[in-house]
Amino acid sequence: MSETAPVSEDTSTKRAGFVALIGAPNAGKSTLINRLVGTKVSIVSHKVQTTRAVIRGITMRNNSQIIFADTPGIFEPRRRLDRAMVDAAWGGAKDADIICLLIDAERGIRGDAQRILNALADVRLPRILLLNKIDRVPRENLLELVKQANELVEFDQTFLISALNGDGCEDFMNHLASILPPGPYLYPEDQVSDLPVRLLAAEVTREKIFLRLHQELPYSAHVEVEGWEERKDGSVKIDQVIYIQRNAHKKIVIGKKGETIKAISSAARADLSQMLDQKVHLFLFVKVRENWIDDPERYREMGLEFPR
Repeated sequence: MSETAPVSEDTSTKRAGFVALIGAPNAGKSTLINRLVGTKVSIVSHKVQTTRAVIRGITMRNNSQIIFADTPGIFEPRRRLDRAMVDAAWGGAKDADIICLLIDAERGIRGDAQRILNALADVRLPRILLLNKIDRVPRENLLELVKQANELVEFDQTFLISALNGDGCEDFMNHLASILPPGPYLYPEDQVSDLPVRLLAAEVTREKIFLRLHQELPYSAHVEVEGWEERKDGSVKIDQVIYIQRNAHKKIVIGKKGETIKAISSAARADLSQMLDQKVHLFLFVKVRENWIDDPERYREMGLEFPR
């Protein structure tokens, strides 16, 4: 019996490529990427600079596969972790096919946004300007911001959007789908992120820590998965360790009679159960590791280069 020759895939109408979202901390990048992908792939909190490494969210639009890179917020670095995050952001931007600058329309063009615009002038990639939170700013102010930004950097296209309610996002997505490079899809069509599931699970718990304790806990909290057991009943047991730098922080994370850690665990377990589509047994442990922020292994765990 002769074998049937494999059918070659027609890629003539397909497009795929990488789109980097850059911006100042808390410009709304993580909220936007979660909306565009249609599910949580990046953590969101009130605390700025919570995205640490480049996180990719993948979505399909028409015949195009759009791979968004949610980069850490770009700001003036002061610590080693800051430098690693900013380096990751610019690295993710320069590796992309298209670069999108997200500016918080309420804050306008100043501080970190101004510095990013100055640096972006030297990046030779197709550039798109996104003005976010347009529902909070008068239209005449938005048009002035568009004018100011384009005087500093010539953008190929500008979109006025709201990451929170979705205004302008459809037009933005359709435009991206039409300008990505022609070629085959780079990931399976049903894949929504390239982040390993263990790392994504750790990010979910870190989000809940910051949502609960963003006024009390410094940035130097880190979550790692130490155990992952798929059980016969279809559930999964996940052991995670929350690393903090000081004993005083340990008391904050645990809370009076363990109430805080229980609340964090409950919120993370609910998100993880939905994300994994299975029952999750989540066990959290808090450990003090005073110098983890200077440990190269921790940076590798986060997907960051260790800055010397």
